[in-house]
Amino acid sequence: MNDYSGLIKYLEGYGVSVSDDQIRQLDTYYEMMIETNKSLNLTAITEFSDVLVKHYIDSVSIVRDMDMSQELSVIDVGTGAGFPGMVLKIIFPSLNITLFDSLQKRLKFLDEVIRTLDLKNINTCHGRAEEAGHLPGMREQYDLCVSRAVANLQVLSELCLPFVKVGGKFVSYKSDKGSEELASSKHALEVLGGSLVKEDIFTLEDNEMVRNLIIIEKKKECPKTYPRKPGTPSKKPL
Repeated sequence: MNDYSGLIKYLEGYGVSVSDDQIRQLDTYYEMMIETNKSLNLTAITEFSDVLVKHYIDSVSIVRDMDMSQELSVIDVGTGAGFPGMVLKIIFPSLNITLFDSLQKRLKFLDEVIRTLDLKNINTCHGRAEEAGHLPGMREQYDLCVSRAVANLQVLSELCLPFVKVGGKFVSYKSDKGSEELASSKHALEVLGGSLVKEDIFTLEDNEMVRNLIIIEKKKECPKTYPRKPGTPSKKPL
């Protein structure tokens, strides 16, 4: 089995303990991802040491700012290969997670991971956020929405905030350009009922990669016209 001591130490720093079973689940997930990646482009990052930091530790870095041990309903918009949602579910089993993506092939892989690891209270959902954000069973139904490396924050806010309950949070995992994106997103957040709680800028463990967790609280309901029809948010950002 691969060496997960770096992840274990990172989580211990925030008071989170990880069992041997959870480590085995993470390792199985990694091996399945690498095997599937031979035929389906899931990630350009494949070396274990890089996956550990740039995918696994990055995914759980939200523990810097939020208590993830609660029974939260979470949607991961644009989950891709399952980051951060799948990692968060393995580390924090009490979460009820929806992995949302527009590519069915990626979700088929994640369904197989869910079955193999026998995970409960986690499901995949295929679709466009612009449409799903209007569905009664999804609109303003989640305590937390997370999204990593999907779109500019100005666009992403329109895709994600409609899923979040009033009083819930939207956390966008960004790079060092996050501050610039945030500056251009003020109008969008105001229109969509979001308010900045915190911008957490840091570097990952033993890595020079700058990360920025932008934490937004949903203060009021989104106007019913948002999100706009597919393609419009990216073509005409708020």
